[in-house]
Amino acid sequence: MTENAAHQPRLGIQGTVIGWQDPWAQEASDLYMRTGTGAVIASQDQTPTPKQFIAALKDLQADFYVHHIFPGLEGQQQLLLDACDSGIDLVLGNEYGNINGPWVEGTNRYDVPDDALHAAAASGKLIGLLYDEPEHLQINVGQYRKDAWLPHWGDSGSASMDLAREQVTQAVSARAQHVRKQLAAAGAQPETVPMLSEQVFPTLFHAQARGGMAPCPKIMKESFQPLQLATALGAAKQYGLPLWVCADLWGPDVGPWPTRTSGFPGHSPEEFASALQMGYLLGPTHLFAENADVLLRYGAGGFEKSIFGDVWQSFAAAAKPLDWSHRDAIADVIIIHSDDSNYGQNERPFGSRSLPMPETSQSIFDVWHLLSSGVIPAHGSCLHIPGYDFPRHELKRRVAADAFPLPSGVDTAAEGSYPPAVHPLFAPLPSTLVFDGFVRAEQIGRPRLILVAGSSVSAATLQDVRKLAEEGAAVIAAAWLLPAEWREEKSFASGGSWLPADDFLADRVREQAAPYIGGEKRWTQRFGDHEVRIYPRDSDGFTLDFETVKRSK
Repeated sequence: MTENAAHQPRLGIQGTVIGWQDPWAQEASDLYMRTGTGAVIASQDQTPTPKQFIAALKDLQADFYVHHIFPGLEGQQQLLLDACDSGIDLVLGNEYGNINGPWVEGTNRYDVPDDALHAAAASGKLIGLLYDEPEHLQINVGQYRKDAWLPHWGDSGSASMDLAREQVTQAVSARAQHVRKQLAAAGAQPETVPMLSEQVFPTLFHAQARGGMAPCPKIMKESFQPLQLATALGAAKQYGLPLWVCADLWGPDVGPWPTRTSGFPGHSPEEFASALQMGYLLGPTHLFAENADVLLRYGAGGFEKSIFGDVWQSFAAAAKPLDWSHRDAIADVIIIHSDDSNYGQNERPFGSRSLPMPETSQSIFDVWHLLSSGVIPAHGSCLHIPGYDFPRHELKRRVAADAFPLPSGVDTAAEGSYPPAVHPLFAPLPSTLVFDGFVRAEQIGRPRLILVAGSSVSAATLQDVRKLAEEGAAVIAAAWLLPAEWREEKSFASGGSWLPADDFLADRVREQAAPYIGGEKRWTQRFGDHEVRIYPRDSDGFTLDFETVKRSK
């Protein structure tokens, strides 16, 4: 960005899944599963008209609407007409098709049909094509489709980790190229309608970005926020792609807030407010909330905002242009690791049931444990690992499905036997970006510390990292990735250093990394000469305080 350029992320809202029937597909709303809960859930509110719903979106200051297409394309033509009339932009998603089918042959993936894609692009209102949790459905293949083991991007029966990773990238690339052709044929500029990889797990961001998918990390959900965002930021930066952010209100916790069903919402209004500010300050091109039926209720008197809707509206009203965007991200610490698809499950690399997950893939967990001063665990990169007891599971056991919604949620203090909340937003981290094993020196920049981990790294990347050490960077690299002649510790006249590591939590590694970690109760991210500093507002970090500082050059 130029020195005085302003960047304003666009704001959007994803549609209802439980609250009310889809305004454009009322009957279809009762035929298809609209959530990943494994059941058709009856709508809890009356159904608004399309005009009323769009008016509610605009009242919430949404620039765009995220709509998951019904597999039978119910209501799709009228939706496009209403979007054109109202001026609201559209993102089309594939979640309902992923859950219900029909699936692309040999996969568990639903693709928006060419005719529907062409019509949406020709309307001039389409701004994104969203793939819901493709990394999840590549790895945890049987989440929705039960008749066969068919990963999201297919399974070529690859004989190695490198080949399996490349197969995912090539499958994404083939789909991205097809979508670009369809967009161009409809008169749209392909670069203005990105394919979005909306992810809950912080893995495959890079493999899919390499194939042309723009990262869209989910914040809140069950993620460690600094880890999730540094990984997505790095993928967008490395591959020159937009960055979108989804503030996903589904989550693990329960409390005294309006609750549609167990885990929805699974975060407090206060956490939501902090998460929105956190996501916005990362400078994404777009930020949206999932879902509308947490923000709104609909009844005989029309729409009413919930406390979450009030939080969103206050945030949207206060959102000001930024002096930076995600494209300006730079880092003091760079993590380079092969995108091994391991978030702590330690099996099924890239969805393969025949390939073993290399033990070396777990080294990235040690790196995050080191950089976060032990706050992020050393056995996984999200909360879907041993050691986390989700309060929402207890709520599901206690409350029958037909007893929802709970207008006031649950008073966890009075009940006394719910597990404590498990999802704070904060973890300390120095300004960090994550790149994969194909990154080159010009993308790495001039960090103070570089850590190289995972099961593989390209020879070109390793050469570049060695040169950066010779030029002044401190490098700690997994010994198993190095040629024999580089497996000894070395200091350079420039002040740079080279430390081979068999264990990223060893005393020597901790000693070498300590000057670059800081040890403060602060999470930072740099954007050019600006630095965003994030602090825990409460003792456990469920809410955040923010500071932006312009650094001297």
